[in-house]
Amino acid sequence: MTGGRRQKIRISRSQDAPPRHAPGRAGEPFATEGYFTPRPALLPERLDRHKALTKPGVRGFPEVDAAQALLAQTMRKDKVRGDVLDLTAMGGLIGSLSGVTLRAVEGSAAALSVLSAAGHDTCAAVPGDSLTERWPERARTVAMVLAGDRGNAYALSQVAWAHACTPPGGTLYLAGDRDKGFDRYVRAAGSAFGSGETIARDGGMRVARLIRRPGPTPVYPEPEGYEAYGVKVVGLPGVFSAAKPDKATTLMLDHLVDLQLQGRTVLDLGCGTGLIGAWAALRGAHVTLVDGDLLSVRSAQATLVASGLGGEVVHSDVDAELGDRTFDVILTNPPFHVGRGVVLDVAREFIAAASRRLNPGGALYLVANEPLPYEQAMQAVGQTRELIRAGGFKVLLATRPA
Repeated sequence: MTGGRRQKIRISRSQDAPPRHAPGRAGEPFATEGYFTPRPALLPERLDRHKALTKPGVRGFPEVDAAQALLAQTMRKDKVRGDVLDLTAMGGLIGSLSGVTLRAVEGSAAALSVLSAAGHDTCAAVPGDSLTERWPERARTVAMVLAGDRGNAYALSQVAWAHACTPPGGTLYLAGDRDKGFDRYVRAAGSAFGSGETIARDGGMRVARLIRRPGPTPVYPEPEGYEAYGVKVVGLPGVFSAAKPDKATTLMLDHLVDLQLQGRTVLDLGCGTGLIGAWAALRGAHVTLVDGDLLSVRSAQATLVASGLGGEVVHSDVDAELGDRTFDVILTNPPFHVGRGVVLDVAREFIAAASRRLNPGGALYLVANEPLPYEQAMQAVGQTRELIRAGGFKVLLATRPA
């Protein structure tokens, strides 16, 4: 999904990665794509004896996230051993520490795929989820990287979740970015935990160590919401455009006001809160909504329910979980952020997925920031043209040959 601010785009290329078979169109050979292939993450020199996997869509790709790197270095220095519950496991770096048995929790479908490939004990979960059914005996050590880039409410929900998952007397290692509110969130965590301090610094990255005292878990922030285009949107904390429709999506939906969708199969690829997919469902489409972020999937499900609309919402790394399904129309406002990084790998795979998933004569509608170079990639889908350009955004249409 796009943001309104112009910025320099760093295109991360992974051409040297060994390919794997990606989902193909029904009745056609499977496409060979490098996007889905787990590969070793690039590690800082101080962690060169350790390992983690990564792929496009994992936070920090092609490296490890800088805050997680400092977290691993700090936990190694503290000689942490035994079971560690990592609530933001990413590529499994913490699991490579000597003597650590990793319980890997992630909401990212891309991260879950590399964690599984590495053989870690994984669980798909988001802030607020209970993990006691999966791991009845709680780990005494918990690790988490704060995602301040996802907003204040999300970071505070992470703090509450870390508190709920840490047993009294247990230790939380909390990492994050000074410039993304880390000091503020550590103060909030300290108030709940009762003991803690920042113990490591590297540039803007920080790590705090907190010991939990008995006491109540902080209240989780409430979802936000709004109504637009006849849809009641439920925006969970940390989901893109949770409080209001973003300008790019607004431009696309306003321009497509006359698009006929009655009875057509529609894919909302990268659905976020579900506004686009719900808009299509309201117009009579049979909709499937997909997002690689589990929290966004939950948000989109809540939006459909609140709006009294039907549709399927799938947690998937792009189209990996869609089987052989194909569609008449694909609508997308693709992401170009993964954590703090700006990369285009995921958005390029969205376009490749459209080429695999569109029925003959089908259409891909894509909205993006003006400078993002998607037109050439969209030619692989079919004839491509620009429908409108306004307010720093553009809406592109690619039509698959009949």
